[in-house]
Amino acid sequence: MDPKDVVRRGYDTVSHRYRADDAPDGQYAPWIDTLRQRVRSNGTVLDLGCGCGVPLARSLASAGYAVTGVDISEVQIRRARQLVPDATFIRADATTVDFPVASFDAVVCLYALIHLPLGEQPVLLARIAGWLRPGGWFLATTGHQAWTGTEDNWLGVDAPMWWSHVDTATYRSWITRAGLSIHVEDFVPEGASGHTLFLARRSAATAT
Repeated sequence: MDPKDVVRRGYDTVSHRYRADDAPDGQYAPWIDTLRQRVRSNGTVLDLGCGCGVPLARSLASAGYAVTGVDISEVQIRRARQLVPDATFIRADATTVDFPVASFDAVVCLYALIHLPLGEQPVLLARIAGWLRPGGWFLATTGHQAWTGTEDNWLGVDAPMWWSHVDTATYRSWITRAGLSIHVEDFVPEGASGHTLFLARRSAATAT
C-alpha cells in the first residue's frame, strides 16, 4: 500500500484517540506563544498536517489569526471544521496542495513532515519557503534520528501508521537550502528518542 494511504487511513481511524475535542494546548502552548510573539495579531498562518484543528488552529484562530489548515485525513478535516469554525480547512496532500507565492506570515508543520516519503520532504520545504512572505516564520518538528518504518496497532487501534525521517543535521541542511535561516533548534523528547523543533525565517530582504 502507498505509505500516504497508510497515514491517511491511520489518522481516519485513530483521530479521536490521537486528540480529544477538548484537548488542552499542552506541549503546544510554548510553540503557540512563540508564533504569537513573532507574527502580527491578524496575520495569516498555514497549518500543514493540522489534524482536527486542536490545539494549534483553535488557539490561533481564537486569537484573531487567519488560519488555513491542510490535512490528508478526511476524518481529521471534518472534525476541524466543526471544532474550529473560524478557520479554513482543506483536505489535501501537503505535497500537492498549492498556494500563491508569499501568501502566509507563518507556516507550521508539527508532526506531519515525518509522514511523507523522504524524497518529497525537501521539495515541500522549498515550496513552504515560497509560500512565506518576506520575514515570515516556519515552525516544524522533524525527526531527530534517521528511521523509516511502520507500527501496527498504533495507539492501541487496529490500524498501522507509517513514518519516514532523516536526522537533525540533514533537516537543518534542507531547511537552510530552502532559503530559510534557523533561529531555534531544540530537542523534543518522546519515549526513548524524540523529535527536533525548528523555528526558521524567510529573509525580509527577499521583498520585491
